[in-house]
Amino acid sequence: MRQPLSVVRRLSGALLLGLSLAVGAGGGVSPVQAQETSQAGFQRFVQGLWPAARARGVSRATFEEAFQGVEPDAKIIALTKKQSEFVRPIWEYVNGAISAQRLKRGQDMAAEWSKTLAAVERTYGVPRSVVLGVWGMETNFGSFTGSIYTVRALATLAYTGYRGEFFREELLTALEILEGEHIDRSKMLGSWAGAMGQTQFMPSSFMKYAVDGNRDGIRDIWSSVPDALASTANYLRQHGWEPGLPWGFEVALPRGFDYRHLRQDFARWQAVGVRRVDGRGMPRSGEATLFLPGGASGPAFLVTRNYDVIKAYNSSDAYAMGVAHLGDRVLGGLPIQGAWPKDQPMLSKDHSQELQERLARLGLYEGDMDGKLGSKTREAVRNFQLRRGLIPDGYADYAVLRELRTAR
Repeated sequence: MRQPLSVVRRLSGALLLGLSLAVGAGGGVSPVQAQETSQAGFQRFVQGLWPAARARGVSRATFEEAFQGVEPDAKIIALTKKQSEFVRPIWEYVNGAISAQRLKRGQDMAAEWSKTLAAVERTYGVPRSVVLGVWGMETNFGSFTGSIYTVRALATLAYTGYRGEFFREELLTALEILEGEHIDRSKMLGSWAGAMGQTQFMPSSFMKYAVDGNRDGIRDIWSSVPDALASTANYLRQHGWEPGLPWGFEVALPRGFDYRHLRQDFARWQAVGVRRVDGRGMPRSGEATLFLPGGASGPAFLVTRNYDVIKAYNSSDAYAMGVAHLGDRVLGGLPIQGAWPKDQPMLSKDHSQELQERLARLGLYEGDMDGKLGSKTREAVRNFQLRRGLIPDGYADYAVLRELRTAR
């Protein structure tokens, strides 16, 4: 399962990427020596994994076969800094997800697998639109599931100490999967971050949530569409999906709307004049939060706790909106009707970090100073806006940053 990746905390000096810096600084290490040191250090790291792997029931034969010919991949480290859902404006990310080609493929696949999708929806209570959205966002409906050997990807990330113990644990779990003969080594391919299969499960997610959707006795998220779709729905249900409650929808706000309204039941939203842009009525029960991903001048959405469940797959709002909107569009839903504030420049990473730091000094923010503007930052911005008498839309832009610079 893809997860949000924080900044690189430590790059091992043994990796070629780090050693090249030492060479450039006059460290006296030749490229050949650097490569030999990197390989030797990596092999020590691999052999150091053996006791933990053995304790998990991995045989020596499986262990040796899994790592045969495996070396660290410096290219993977560079990819950790390029997650598009965190570095592009949300409208660019969402619009990019809804290409004509992807919609056509999604509609074709929805028709081809309609019986499977119906069965999955009945069993897990997760609507087919959301399952389709995840499938489409992750691998373009199975057209590209990744070509990197999972053990190599995870070993590279674990060896460099990226995200602490997370990737080491995922690597050990991948060895358990190989030991259990769920997949042959040659077919255990996926993303640079170790996510695998049609809907990109991390090894730990496979072990916890993968199911046998076609009842052939095998949990095959790589080549079995029924297994992949059922596993995805099971993941979402186990993370709290509430059947019968939509993820949300786009709404139109009435003139003079009071932006202090944030979370309330659907009946109350209707009472204050909020309407769905698709013309349908509000759900009869449940509550929702007003979400303004482009600020008060952009599109408005009411999102439920099921929207937060989508974020269990990937914590980015851009990703969750991409999944939700793609799934709706595949099944005939409307494009987003509101206009995005494309004329407003997006905060740079340095300015985003400054914004977080200034919010923290005011006691409004307790998250990481990583420049990633997620739900914690949005809540802090909203509280600051309320304090200053501004429109509390939670949108972090240069106007808010300028206000913060004058705040005491």
